[in-house]
Amino acid sequence: MPTSPVKTRIPLTSFGHLVTEVKRQLFRIEPPTSLEFTGWRKYFNSYTPQGRRNCVLATYGILVATAAVFMMHKRNKQEKITSSPTV
Repeated sequence: MPTSPVKTRIPLTSFGHLVTEVKRQLFRIEPPTSLEFTGWRKYFNSYTPQGRRNCVLATYGILVATAAVFMMHKRNKQEKITSSPTV
């Protein structure tokens, strides 16, 4: 039976954890610390919990704003149809 060169230190509950462990142990790739980020990357990244949270909140905000604009546009279109004078 083949053995893996990766020694897991944490329970691998998802594929993402497995990829992180492989990067760390086989390729010696460490994720950057939050102090290394500058500009907008400091607030929107996939490495820190705060960065992940901000990405999720931005995504939800864009979805809500899009739905609100769609609903307002739909309401304005209905008002124009009902208020147009007929001859």
